[in-house]
Amino acid sequence: MRQAADELRRELAGETVTFVVNRNINVSNICTVGCAFCGFGQGRRSPDAYEHSQAEFERRVEEAIEFGATEICMQSGIHPAWTIDDYEGWLRLATRTAARAGADVHLHAYSPMEVHFMAAELPLDEVFARLKAAGLGSTPGTAAEVLHDGVRQRISPNKLPVSRWVEIIEASHAAGLRSTVTVMFGHIEEPWELAEHMRVVRELQERTGGFTEFVPLSFIPFHTLLGRTHGIEQISREDNLKHTAAFRLALGRTIPSLQASWVKMGLDAATEALRWGVNDLGGTLMEESISRMAGSEHGVRLEPQDLIGAAHAAGRPAAERDTLYGIRRRYELPVAA
Repeated sequence: MRQAADELRRELAGETVTFVVNRNINVSNICTVGCAFCGFGQGRRSPDAYEHSQAEFERRVEEAIEFGATEICMQSGIHPAWTIDDYEGWLRLATRTAARAGADVHLHAYSPMEVHFMAAELPLDEVFARLKAAGLGSTPGTAAEVLHDGVRQRISPNKLPVSRWVEIIEASHAAGLRSTVTVMFGHIEEPWELAEHMRVVRELQERTGGFTEFVPLSFIPFHTLLGRTHGIEQISREDNLKHTAAFRLALGRTIPSLQASWVKMGLDAATEALRWGVNDLGGTLMEESISRMAGSEHGVRLEPQDLIGAAHAAGRPAAERDTLYGIRRRYELPVAA
């Protein structure tokens, strides 16, 4: 299975291992949804709840630019007081802050769940037109979890159904905004439910061609209700790698880029995943509150040299990319002495 996945990766994506220099900014962790798998979202009155001020948000954007980030990924909890005006406002503030620093930063923002909430009664084409005008460059295909309504009802009954997730992603692609697509595995799902997830993803990509990459996210159980009530242990490294290979094979030729989430599996396992069908190591992140709050032990920031080193350790050249997979600079394998 590993060999077949790696051969398919070689055919579709070549030998180069890509990564993006980016920063996550989770503007607020206040959330009304209450997902059983999440350790990030907090009620408004929780002592752990936060909402960044404009000044703090600008500081984080400036810090990202100083670090060399070409992408800022923005996602938050579902804040009960925010409207589409607020979501537009954060995009405009990021754009203005970057412009003052003389930088052009790609804004990769707002999950389908956030879009669903901000849209209210507005048509999706209007929502995406407004977000695009405010500076949105692409959308994260998160809130996917497992695209089977039975699973979703068991782990997050307040989350949008599969049909609405698909509708929002299709509207994003129709607006010219490409997206990623994720899966969260290693909890209560059955193999056939993961197979259904892959079917939905493949058919959607065949219709729109809008996915840039597929990102498997192994479940982090430690600080979550689902982990406590179901006694779920973190998936083993071996099973994580087997799932990764299965996802590459199940995608077939529909999405050429498969990413390893080092913040979920650790950089050592992500390096090993480069032999199991993976061609991309994601981003430097700088901060990753969602995984950290769930109990991830793998840190919240890497330097570009860490990701370059991982690629070279796997015997493959590396390249820094932008969000849409344009190559910015290449790092060939060192010449042996």
